[in-house]
Amino acid sequence: MYRSHTCGELNASHINKEVTLSGWVQKTRDKGFVVWADLRDRYGITQLVFDEERTTPKILESARALGREFVVQVEGTVIERTSKNPNIPTGEIEILVTNLQILNTSLLPPFTIEDKTDGGEDLRMKYRYLDIRRNPVKEKLIFRSKVALEVRNYLSNQGFIEVETPYLIKSTPEGARDFVVPSRMNARQFYALPQSPQTFKQLLMVGGLDKYFQIVKCFRDEDLRADRQPEFTQIDCEMAFVEQDDILEAFEGLTRHLLLEINGVETGEFPRLTYDDAMKRFGNDKPDIRFGMEFGELNEVAQHRDFNVFNSAEFVAGIAVPGAASFTRKEIDKLIDWVRRPQVGAKGMVYVKCNEDGSFKSSVDKFYNQEDLSQWAKLTAAKPGDLICVLSGNTTETRTQLSALRMEMAERLGLRNPKEFAPLWVVDFPLLELDEETGNYHAMHHPFTSPKPGQLELLETDPGAVRANAYDLVLNGNEIGGGSIRIHDKETQATMFRHLGFSEEEAKAQFGFLMDAFQYGAPPHGGIAFGLDRLVAILGGQETIRDFIAFPKNNSGRDVMIDAPSPINNAQLKELNLRLDIQS
Repeated sequence: MYRSHTCGELNASHINKEVTLSGWVQKTRDKGFVVWADLRDRYGITQLVFDEERTTPKILESARALGREFVVQVEGTVIERTSKNPNIPTGEIEILVTNLQILNTSLLPPFTIEDKTDGGEDLRMKYRYLDIRRNPVKEKLIFRSKVALEVRNYLSNQGFIEVETPYLIKSTPEGARDFVVPSRMNARQFYALPQSPQTFKQLLMVGGLDKYFQIVKCFRDEDLRADRQPEFTQIDCEMAFVEQDDILEAFEGLTRHLLLEINGVETGEFPRLTYDDAMKRFGNDKPDIRFGMEFGELNEVAQHRDFNVFNSAEFVAGIAVPGAASFTRKEIDKLIDWVRRPQVGAKGMVYVKCNEDGSFKSSVDKFYNQEDLSQWAKLTAAKPGDLICVLSGNTTETRTQLSALRMEMAERLGLRNPKEFAPLWVVDFPLLELDEETGNYHAMHHPFTSPKPGQLELLETDPGAVRANAYDLVLNGNEIGGGSIRIHDKETQATMFRHLGFSEEEAKAQFGFLMDAFQYGAPPHGGIAFGLDRLVAILGGQETIRDFIAFPKNNSGRDVMIDAPSPINNAQLKELNLRLDIQS
């Protein structure tokens, strides 16, 4: 056998025991008469010792030849370590090596395999198989495995059945671009990789499975950022004979279970916010409620003075930043520059310092008196010592800008504690969104979302007013799950397709299989999908998902380790009946 124990389990109780270990050489220290080597595997590090008195010359010579990341097997005796290391579980012992076998040599790694490495992100992604040996990455992947196992156990105990759905499917519009796969056996035809198993899980409900889940890869060809990958993993779920409250109760239970089992955090009933309230109070539909700084709308108390910037604005609102009245003018000027950045897009910012003596100092003192500013403080819930930051302009844009400012100030002030968890449900989303350029409506979630009960008729008279029977689960300012009660009858689904601009022929070509299935006794059903990558990252105290994925893509969608995507040769193109357009 290659090992009797791992490199993380030996301790003082094993002293004088003969053991066999295998692993990678972390580093060596040669003092001439004695050589120490740290041997590492997935489980930990054990110190090896070779000395002139107790080690044969041949083994001592081999020990001096060891390099970083050599793969070795050793046999030896567990002895008490003279200089103990309390920072590792094996710190009380070391192995006096009696036999050393080099299983494989290694080139010098391009970066140090240490918790704090000298390798940049691009280099580490190119050599991801080496990066995985580092504890910070290894532990994140083990953490992900633990979360996935808890999800499977919980849902299975709740009566859910795990069912796999196809990866090669039909291209259907779901809000993002499809990745397409040419078919060799069906010339000039293409599969698509699923953006989600949406239609299949609905068909499983038609099939009578009642409670379905799977942990599944999904694919979307869209622009990337820190919390997006072209391939990502969902915890995909669906239930039959349910209403919205049934879904929220079931998956609030799953989330509570994960927070308790993974993080040791107990949570009460999750608050619920309507979409309209979330936008009014926080400026986005996934608010971080670990801290305050809720919006105060100031139109009534800030307009109708001589300050034309506010008078000409559709929307004036502010937030009270706790303790920030102490900011210097230079710090405030930098903050104004921050909101003017193209990524935020504000034209400027008005501020009010709420002094400890109850007075106010503002950048617009010329236009507003102390009584006016006290009204601003009241509407933003500002206290003495706070700084009121005010933006104005178009309602939608200003809310987005003020939301970005709110999050930035929370980050600067350390209010986003990764060990604190604040979940909530956001409900009652608009069913449809108006595309300002085309004048057409499109589904805010997807075409299979049902309207709230009693609102179907509004589709004919006021489509923008229709609320969706949809819900998002938000955790610490991140959407970790979203779903809806589905349309389950052919007539309503046909009505929905018509309002989304599908002709009857287009709807049949794209979704005829689903419409046909609805004619055979489809039950009322609904579901939810969690983004596993994002959920794991947040439970792990981070918001960037990349390190929780074994082999991620970069921001250009490339796998720099295997150099993909890459060209294919002419023979493959011919087999697939494809010809490349070489024009730029």
